[in-house]
Parts: sequence; C-alpha cells; structure tokens
Amino acid sequence: MVQPLDYIKETPSQTAGPYVHIGLTPNKLGIHGIYPADLGESPIREGAKGEVVTITGRVIDGAGMILRDALMESWQADAAGLHSAGDPRGAGDPAVPGWARIIADFDSGEWVLRTIKPGRVPAPDGRLMAPHISLWVVARGINLGLQTRIYFEDEAEANADCPVLNRIEHRARVDTLIAKRTGPGAYRFDVILQGENETVFFDI
Repeated sequence: MVQPLDYIKETPSQTAGPYVHIGLTPNKLGIHGIYPADLGESPIREGAKGEVVTITGRVIDGAGMILRDALMESWQADAAGLHSAGDPRGAGDPAVPGWARIIADFDSGEWVLRTIKPGRVPAPDGRLMAPHISLWVVARGINLGLQTRIYFEDEAEANADCPVLNRIEHRARVDTLIAKRTGPGAYRFDVILQGENETVFFDI
C-alpha cells in the first residue's frame, strides 16, 4: 500500500548538465561579460610557496566513454599543510587560495590542474593525512556530485600512514586514488565512474 504524502515533497534531483558550464565557467565557453573572469581559475597565485605540479586526467564512465563535459572543483592545503582561511593552526600561504574549478577540454576530454603539492594535514584525531587534493566531480548523468581525493605516487610513506587511506577495506582499490608520476612535477589521474578500477568515492 502506498503511503499518502500530504506534507512537503522532496524536490526531484536533476543532472548537472548540459548547462553547468554556462553558469559556472562562461568565459571558457567564450561567453564574456557575465564575470570579468571565471571563479576558481587557479588554486594558486604568483609567488605560491612549494613544489609546482601539474595533474592531467580524464573522467571516464562505465562504458569506457570519456566525459568531455565534466566539471570538477578542487580544494587543498598549501605546502605547509595549512588552509588559507579558517585553519585553527594559523593562516596559510595567502598565494594559495586552495580552491579551483576545472573543466575538461571539450574535444579531448582531458583536464589539467596546475597547483602546488599540498602538505600533510592533521586528521581530527591528530594523525597526519598524506598530501592530497579533494575533488568534486559533476557531469551529465551524475545526479549528485561525487567526492574523491587525489594522492601522490611518490608520497609512499605518507600514504602508508594516512588514516583515511587506511580506512579503505578493499586494499586493491586504494590505488584508484593515487596519481601516477609521469615526469618531474607531472602526474596522471583518471576518474573512473563505474566498472573495473572504479575510483573510490567518499560519502561526505
């Protein structure tokens, strides 16, 4: 028997596209005059302290198709593991706002994030998390934004001690959160939405 619903009903969900770029990154689409510049163009400014790194990747669905309209937002600490605002340990590097909005190239589906490698941030229990970048992913067909993280292959010791990575029971899946080093200061990180090697997503 269907329960009668005589109270306020839940608003139905809707996918993020295809208009998400018009509202969030109009200048990158060639639509000028809405904002002087798109918000979140870079997580760093001139003079940011730390190792500059470039992370390149794609968002791939369960059928192996590259999502060329993917949009992501990243959030990270500075090279000392401090955030630019609201960090109880003190103010972070003012040249590292830490937040960015990233879109995939509409032709290739490749996205690029140029930033500094973050430092280790304390977990609530005081243990240090490995250097990581938080990532929020949306695209057509994704009703709710997906939360994941980018860790770094060449931070093996920190990764082994990270309380978040150690909470993942299926140890083989930890590798889906690790950006692979492709050269000096260069990393590769593909987000796999479903199927084999599906990226670990967090319920936040």
